[in-house]
Amino acid sequence: MALAAWAYLTSEGIGILGKDAVAVVSVEGVIEDSRDTVRSLDRLADTQGVRAVVLRVDSPGGGVAPSQEIYDAVLRVHEKKPIIASLGNLAASGGYYIASGCDSIVANPGTLTGSIGVVMQMANVTELLKKLGLQGVIVKAGKFKDIGSPLRDMTDEERRLLEGLLENVHTQFISAVAKGRKLAPEQVRALADGRVYSGEQARDLKLVDRLGGLRDAVQLAAERAGISGEPHWIEIQRRQSPWWWRRLTEFMEGRPESLGGLQFLYPGAWGPASG
Repeated sequence: MALAAWAYLTSEGIGILGKDAVAVVSVEGVIEDSRDTVRSLDRLADTQGVRAVVLRVDSPGGGVAPSQEIYDAVLRVHEKKPIIASLGNLAASGGYYIASGCDSIVANPGTLTGSIGVVMQMANVTELLKKLGLQGVIVKAGKFKDIGSPLRDMTDEERRLLEGLLENVHTQFISAVAKGRKLAPEQVRALADGRVYSGEQARDLKLVDRLGGLRDAVQLAAERAGISGEPHWIEIQRRQSPWWWRRLTEFMEGRPESLGGLQFLYPGAWGPASG
């Protein structure tokens, strides 16, 4: 049986017992901030005792920029050592985006993945305000400064502007997947209508390389790194509050990231459940 251990990131770096290890970096929940994951990947890329990295993804995606930053960090690891993606219950939208930069992707047959698309969600509270006897007032300089305001209806011109923005970012998503998976952009675009795929479907569509779990991904990473025998593997984790608690406290504090924005996010169910 492969030997697993825990390593915690500190300001001094990564402490690892032994050598010729495979490090597992987990990305779980909504991708809101890339800094911890990017820091982990960059340190592991330069850590002598780590011969390969597994990126374990169980995420519906999240913010566009954080997903792109993690993807870029994955590519930096790829330049120095093997990096394999292991997809858990859900690795959709931004979760798939960051995985697509890895050397290979291993998914469970029932993993939900794909959802290659971009979404921007906004609320319109004008009817609610009318019922409450309130009226929103907007003072602005710049025609589109209040685009997406919940205090009024969106105009057709504004909708076209936002649709153009989303199409541009969608093309960035398609290009990143095509680059990472070594597919033609047209081939990816045909699959990029936002739908989700099972791990088995994704393999048949060349979005995933093989079926298996985390142990299979670790074994593949070890083989790519030239490690013989059962690999010694460690998990890099950072203690933090659950993503749903962070989102709730952000909303209570009125922080803008809790209210939406441009996202690589699969808004559906968090994967199939048995029982």
